[in-house]
Amino acid sequence: MQMVSLVDRLVAGGCIAPSTLASALRRSRVSWRRWPQALALGLSGVAVQPLAWLQSLLYSRALRQVELPSDPVIVIGHWRSGTTYLHQLMAADPQVATARNALTVAPQAALLLKPLLVPLLRRWMTATRPIDAVPWGPMDPQEDEIGLARLSFDTNMAGVAFPQEYPFHFRRCVLSSTPGFRRQFLRFCRLTLLHEGSDKSHWLIKNSAHTARVPLLLELFPKARFVLLQRDPVDSIRSLVQVKQNLADLVGLQHAPDAVRQVEETVLAHHLLMDAFEAARTLIPAGRLVEVSYDALLEEPLTSVERIYSTLSIPGWQQAKPWIAARVEQAKHYRARPVQLEPKAEQRLQALMKPAVTPSAS
Repeated sequence: MQMVSLVDRLVAGGCIAPSTLASALRRSRVSWRRWPQALALGLSGVAVQPLAWLQSLLYSRALRQVELPSDPVIVIGHWRSGTTYLHQLMAADPQVATARNALTVAPQAALLLKPLLVPLLRRWMTATRPIDAVPWGPMDPQEDEIGLARLSFDTNMAGVAFPQEYPFHFRRCVLSSTPGFRRQFLRFCRLTLLHEGSDKSHWLIKNSAHTARVPLLLELFPKARFVLLQRDPVDSIRSLVQVKQNLADLVGLQHAPDAVRQVEETVLAHHLLMDAFEAARTLIPAGRLVEVSYDALLEEPLTSVERIYSTLSIPGWQQAKPWIAARVEQAKHYRARPVQLEPKAEQRLQALMKPAVTPSAS
């Protein structure tokens, strides 16, 4: 395995806390052919653990003193609906605090290792994400579920690590949550703010799994503000099926389901995720939800972000605008990989997503 390949795997799913790995192995079975990958991901967590203990010792008081703002801006929406692109744009604002790759790779030790991790990752990470060729770097933003997966097995990433059991873990970890998840989520939030520094004006979270967690988020952060990304469901699901297949190769501890089954499971999960959001939509007070279409974000990214800042009363637009505009310009060079499913999988997707026809009255 080449070094860059190993580093990409570690950034995507390595440095798992031993307690998290033990919980995973109690619940799910690793495929024999994936044991070398399991050892690589697991041993990296064991190697980091002494530093995790040291970080806990040195930073425990500082973490306890972190006051979590009650009004984070939370980007939600189904996977592959533009949430990553919007996160990249909004995180370009120097005044925003958000999770980044240099934190999520090993949050249990990232505070201690930050001076070392950033230059090492900058040198060894590939220029683009292995799963979809999106540009990435150590200080690029990352969704918090990726970091949480190092600390808790109760995340959506459990179904990514064990793709044969994805529906089970989706219901267990996305449609519901555990006290352990809640505890580690708050811990990760404090780690994020400490990692980013105290000179930020607002806090940004991006996590598609949070689309189904609105009641929990409002309980923890009563003034939370939400940005919902929306894309044609067929396009979003088709893209996610391809990404899930790639993730299974990158960090999966089981072989991926065949493409047809992957389509069926992803369509069902899409419906469940969006139904959970719609059931909780009325809990979000007026003026604290902005809905952005995928097409509008691609066609007019700066206008879309300005509308989010204005509607949600995010401070500092004029200062943020040139930084966000520069990120927009950078993104113009990105060319998305074509998304094409094998014919049987595409046919199944079209059949499942075909609108139901209501019989006309005679």
